[in-house]
Amino acid sequence: MSADIRPMFPLGMVLFPGVGLPLRIFEPRYRALTKHCLETGDGFGIVLIATGTEVGGGDDRFDVGTMARIVKADVAPDGQANIVVVGTERFRVQRWMDDAPYPQARVENLEDADSTSHDIVSSFVRRVRRMLAQRAELNLASPPATIELADDPALALWQACALLPTDAHDDLALLASPSVAARIELLDRLLVAIEAKNSRLLGGEVE
Repeated sequence: MSADIRPMFPLGMVLFPGVGLPLRIFEPRYRALTKHCLETGDGFGIVLIATGTEVGGGDDRFDVGTMARIVKADVAPDGQANIVVVGTERFRVQRWMDDAPYPQARVENLEDADSTSHDIVSSFVRRVRRMLAQRAELNLASPPATIELADDPALALWQACALLPTDAHDDLALLASPSVAARIELLDRLLVAIEAKNSRLLGGEVE
């Protein structure tokens, strides 16, 4: 993806490539965005809100995000809609444009500085599955440990990131990581902390 102007949807969460996300569309500006994307087949960018709220505008936004492709849409006559999107490629915002009729930005693609190792990804996926099994044993809300991930190791790593019980700022750090090696290093630190907490809880410690 070369530098281009894209519709943007600031949210209070991070979307990773290869991960699905349901969205309820009700604000007029996002009804217009959805209509445009459905008519043209274009995607739109999702970025994390730094300060402010999702509704009403006037928010500040981080500059790293993920393009989203609409894969399902149920649109009412007034333009309100329930859609499902899937994250595609990462981008960095070069410049925010006018928010009328909806937020837009000039963006450039973000590429990893290295390649993904299937063996390393498989190792992390196994750790993530063990972590999910621990959370299930603790009756903590989480996806099932048997959840299917993509065969492609790069997408599987992103999907593994989405399974961690982390906050939006940790998710943003993962998304903005400049290389697979940096992402795996951060994933390791996050998993170590989660695994340690799970072990304490399984041992009867009260948080």
